[in-house]
Amino acid sequence: MDKTQIESLEWEEVSTEHIVQDEWIDFRRSAYRFPDGTVFEPFYSYSRRDFAVIVAIDTEGKYLCVRQYRQGIKRVTTEFPAGGLERSDGKEYRVETDASEAEDALLCAKRELREETGYESEEWTHLITIPSNATIADNYAYVYLAKNCRKTFDQDLDETEFLNVCRLSEAELKEEIENGSFAQAIHVMGWLLAKQTH
Repeated sequence: MDKTQIESLEWEEVSTEHIVQDEWIDFRRSAYRFPDGTVFEPFYSYSRRDFAVIVAIDTEGKYLCVRQYRQGIKRVTTEFPAGGLERSDGKEYRVETDASEAEDALLCAKRELREETGYESEEWTHLITIPSNATIADNYAYVYLAKNCRKTFDQDLDETEFLNVCRLSEAELKEEIENGSFAQAIHVMGWLLAKQTH
């Protein structure tokens, strides 16, 4: 798409109200002017931390996954290890004007894999960086493939993390995707990209 086409579709933000802005989230209500000049509201959006997702495969070819409760859909899901990029300013949401406050995404991925599963890898491939939900959120997911992972540590979970590690064959992972147990869209995308890579 050329620059003229992009500019002809852009909206102009004319007002923003921060409904909730604490250390965890910046939840906003905005009004926008459309390309035809009309103004419409409300549009709701939010900022959260950027995060890393790790498609981790151990030395036996099994996928390292975690099972944990997800309050959005109110059930336990299976997914890949993942976690937010830590910020030196203490905020739990992305601050667009100050990306330097966030840790390096690959370092985050390595830390989250070790903390959530106890495994480490020396073989890392960046698969994609993609908005988590371009319609309502401004944070990004950094998706990595980690191959030949080896168990080197015990889990080191945060105080709000309650999860179990499981090792799944490709057939078992595919079955969990098909039956809805593996319910994170970016994680499914990561698995499909990893299959093309390895």
